[in-house]
Amino acid sequence: MRLGLEAEDRDEIFVPHVFDEHRVDLGEVRMNYATVGDASAPKLLLIPAQSESWWGYEKAMPLLAERFNVFAVDLRGQGRSTWTPGRYTLDNMGNDLVRFIDLVIGEPTVVSGLSSGGMLSAWLSAYAKPGQIRAAVYEDPPLFGAERDPAFGHPTSQGAGPIFAMWHKWLGDQWSIGDWNGMRAAAAHELPPHLAGRPWPLDPPQNLREYDPEWGRAFSSGSALAGCDHARMLSMVKVPVLFTHHSRQIDPHTGRVQGAISDLQAGMVCEIVTSAGQPIDYRSFPQMGHFMHAQDPELFCRTIFDWHDSLQLDPLVPVG
Repeated sequence: MRLGLEAEDRDEIFVPHVFDEHRVDLGEVRMNYATVGDASAPKLLLIPAQSESWWGYEKAMPLLAERFNVFAVDLRGQGRSTWTPGRYTLDNMGNDLVRFIDLVIGEPTVVSGLSSGGMLSAWLSAYAKPGQIRAAVYEDPPLFGAERDPAFGHPTSQGAGPIFAMWHKWLGDQWSIGDWNGMRAAAAHELPPHLAGRPWPLDPPQNLREYDPEWGRAFSSGSALAGCDHARMLSMVKVPVLFTHHSRQIDPHTGRVQGAISDLQAGMVCEIVTSAGQPIDYRSFPQMGHFMHAQDPELFCRTIFDWHDSLQLDPLVPVG
């Protein structure tokens, strides 16, 4: 018997999408996903950001399908996948994806993730089963910046951590509080100045309706990354990497980093992955927002295609 909340328990919140959705039983969770493209093409696994469901990639998927057999997933606690109270850790989510690759994809795959999904792309590039991962895309990942006590640079408390904590405080585990209006009113004085001015819609957006705010507590408290030190993880990377780094700046008055990952932290990511013996293609897009694959899907896809074409990858063999 599962202890989590299934999509059927929340069926009234979902909306239809362009691509058909499927679910696979991974044991603890049933993972929701969509797929598009020729089944004989190279495989590409897309991993969404925190609070993003698979359909955040809807604009990019048809373009990517010109070259790849694409799979986009909902992580546990997001979209139509199982919500798992008390079980939101990077290690658990990474192992969900290891099982997904075995049971659904069945071949070595390129992985691409944004933000928290980018950390999971890094996790897979380090810790997946031998032969599962061919190459990895880290799309604007908060490596080091998502940690409470990072080896390099600013901690999560100076990044997105306050937003995640606010979501959890006002919405509650599994939306048990759900005070959206209270959160909107409190944001101006609860968030740091560089975050306080962002507009909040009158009603919860669809992506947050599909998101378990306990994720926010897990990431702001640090429990999501317990046992998953970023420097150690990056030192274990075993495949070529594409790292896209988006908008960032330092507030001259407070010294706070505005953006997912600072230049200092990005430099250390590149240094550690290179020391692990793997090529890392760092590409800076300082004018690009966090969600490149949604903001400019053509640029996102072209960047992946150009990088993938430059790689000398081993011939495809089944995994499992």
